[in-house]
Amino acid sequence: MPTGLLYVTMQPKGSLPDAQFHDWYNTEHGPLRLRLPFVTNGFRFRATDGEKPEYVALYDITDMDELTQKTYLDLRTDLVKTEREKKTMAQIDVGRKLYDLVDELSSPAYRALEDRADTDPETRGTVMIAVTTVTHPDPEKEAEHDRWYHEEHFEMLSRVPGWRRSRLFRTAAIDSAAPRETLALHEYAPHNGLGGEAHKAAMSTPWRDRLVKDVVASKSRRTYQWYYTFGPAPRELASLAAPDVIGPWASNDGKTRTFPSATRPAVESFITTKDGVEIPYRLEGNTDPGAPVVVLSNSILVNWNIWDRFVDVFLSRPQNQKYRVVRYLTRGRHSASGEQPVNIDFLGGVTVLNASLLYPERIAAFIACDTNSSAPESNRKAWGDRVAMCEKEGAVDPTTKEPIVGEELAEATTRRWFVPESYETQPEVLAPVKEAVRTNSLKGFVHSVQALCAYDIRERMASATVPGLFIAGANDGVLPQTMQKMAADLKGGAELKIIDRAGHLPMVEQPASFADVVTEFLGKIDE
Repeated sequence: MPTGLLYVTMQPKGSLPDAQFHDWYNTEHGPLRLRLPFVTNGFRFRATDGEKPEYVALYDITDMDELTQKTYLDLRTDLVKTEREKKTMAQIDVGRKLYDLVDELSSPAYRALEDRADTDPETRGTVMIAVTTVTHPDPEKEAEHDRWYHEEHFEMLSRVPGWRRSRLFRTAAIDSAAPRETLALHEYAPHNGLGGEAHKAAMSTPWRDRLVKDVVASKSRRTYQWYYTFGPAPRELASLAAPDVIGPWASNDGKTRTFPSATRPAVESFITTKDGVEIPYRLEGNTDPGAPVVVLSNSILVNWNIWDRFVDVFLSRPQNQKYRVVRYLTRGRHSASGEQPVNIDFLGGVTVLNASLLYPERIAAFIACDTNSSAPESNRKAWGDRVAMCEKEGAVDPTTKEPIVGEELAEATTRRWFVPESYETQPEVLAPVKEAVRTNSLKGFVHSVQALCAYDIRERMASATVPGLFIAGANDGVLPQTMQKMAADLKGGAELKIIDRAGHLPMVEQPASFADVVTEFLGKIDE
């Protein structure tokens, strides 16, 4: 399997607004390619030498033959290409080249760009030198050119301060009609010795001088700086806040959508887990890619719409407009929830608490709402009875014909979750929650409810290092008392806040009060 590189230069024409170009590239075009298993990473670089084309994108490919297969070729057909992509690409001069990897040398301390945060200065200032060479049509001269890189040039460049990696490529075997050339890519840290003594020495040796005279037919050199790192999950918000961006927009499969707004842009898409489960998400709020992120995890049987009114209130507060907000659908909403057993690492209110205990280096603070640190003995029977109720009703989705939870459990569940007063004063708020429960996949529910039957994280709580807050609806059964004990069990202690006139979903019944508590807590964390 020949490894290699997809190398794409792009020069937008004057008719194409910058916001549209970047939104299309970062939200639609790039992520589609990063979802392919043979595309390991993707980067955009912007020229710093004043030459055109101004932009270049690099994609490392684990098997170049895959670029000739249907999975990849379909990306360039109407099956995948949207009208926006067609109109946008008609306003771009595109150069596309394929290369096989010939040789490479990396610093012992090399750290791949895809493993660095976008906000890391060592990422943002990354320098890339691209040298394209055509040798005289003689296999021996081409071989000498390669030997010079391997035996002399790479090693001498490695002495240049800030040097990270050098790679040598040649026109791919799968692209036999393309002119044969080599491409050398040299990556440097923001602070480097380019132009210094070590670099000058590498650029002036007898062997190099002989190559320039006898072997090299033509040569070009470009300098670039890192601009963007692609991922399979779109995260571009800045372009969506620009006045000249086109939207709203949706992919042909409807799985990715954008919502332009000057004040609250949003993008909806999905990630794919290691075991092949698609997890939809919605990202909105601050457009700065370095802005802190608030992640909202919905409980079983509902969707991310339980957070709608809370997010509206939360982001309307000036002090909260510095945040990005991510909501995602936990496993069990849809029938495709994977084949492995589901535990509390995957879903529910206790997932938030558990995540802070397992990954303290990634979480600044947590807020756990209406949950428990261990499953009562009665849980297994209670959830089993609910599953049996659904199976007996036998409700199905009218479109997919797949089994769904149905009306009986939806009615019983919402009656249990909300205070009676809410049914009298907020029927329009509760109705969508009941509908979410009713339409939940029965297969997904049966699979995911395993997580709630037996778990216990009290030992982990005793060694917690992440500060937290617990919130409970005043009318959520015994949970206020249970969570008071949880707050005491957390190492260092935590506070419990009670939301009056609320049951199991206080963010739905009392979004303003819930937002008050969350805002106060996050304000203290940021101090």
